[in-house]
Amino acid sequence: MILFNSDYLEGAHPKIMERLLETNMEQTPGYGEDDHCREAAAAIRRLCHTPEADVHFLVGGTQTNATVLSAILRPYQGVISADTGHIAVHETGAIEAGGHKVIALPAANGKLDAGQVSECCRLHFSDESHEHMVMPAAVYISNPTEVGTLYSREELIAMRAVCDRWRLSLYLDGARLGYGLASPENTLDLPFLAHVCDAFYIGGTKQGLLFGEALVISSDALKPNFRYMIKQQGGMLAKGRLLGVQFEEVFKDGLYFKLSEHAIQLAMRLKQAMTELGIPFLYDSPTNQQFPILPDAVLNMLRYKYSYATIQRVDSKHTAVRFCTSWATKEKQVDSLIADLRALY
Repeated sequence: MILFNSDYLEGAHPKIMERLLETNMEQTPGYGEDDHCREAAAAIRRLCHTPEADVHFLVGGTQTNATVLSAILRPYQGVISADTGHIAVHETGAIEAGGHKVIALPAANGKLDAGQVSECCRLHFSDESHEHMVMPAAVYISNPTEVGTLYSREELIAMRAVCDRWRLSLYLDGARLGYGLASPENTLDLPFLAHVCDAFYIGGTKQGLLFGEALVISSDALKPNFRYMIKQQGGMLAKGRLLGVQFEEVFKDGLYFKLSEHAIQLAMRLKQAMTELGIPFLYDSPTNQQFPILPDAVLNMLRYKYSYATIQRVDSKHTAVRFCTSWATKEKQVDSLIADLRALY
């Protein structure tokens, strides 16, 4: 069985496993106060061109999102998200469990628009009873989005302006950030994100690490005492150096970006082949997630050899599914899928 369900199905890149083994018996301070975490954080600051940024390492995306938003929001405040956003759909109500409402807005192609965020705030503060409702205080976006789409530089500049106008924090979930940066349609880079966002994270779990996300905080208001929040949210890993070692290694010699480019190249090969076969897509994704709409008869044949994620029923005979490539996907796996699709069409 060839699995295209997601991009965290394998363990970790061999270089990371080798480095973990090499450093296995080192004695280091705990809780991220070791030299590996310091070196990894310094490397990330250099990549972001932000020597003043704070960098923290957490284990997973849900934990990172919950920790950051708990630190940003007061008890009566909420976070604006696309209705397809990860915090709104796939985190088991983690933000709400922390006492903060997710204000979900309808989003075309998975993206929030600066105009609709501004209108959401206008409607709230113009209501005479606004103090009886949850106050919007942050904007959550992801890049790539849950449906594989990307924000442009211009869109994020506009979003930043709206956030400044309404005094909102802007937070970007980067679980698949490397795949977004490697896309042929990408217009963003790490220094720009560090400038435009109050905080964002660089995903590791889905991009070649065993686990781990690197949080970059640019906002001076968010920096003080943030480690208290990490500890309270259960995110302060005792063996914190395991996170530092991995990020230290993945940013050596551009490995992170090479792995991202590999996944994108294979996704684009698959997308091109499907397009040539006349297969439509639920979303036009330029990243490692592809969402073809396939006849049920074709899917019934593919499922004996391939695994994929079912997204939604389109009509009585067609279903939208997701094929996801990753840092570890092999060319022969994609070529096999393309060959079988051609045979079925």
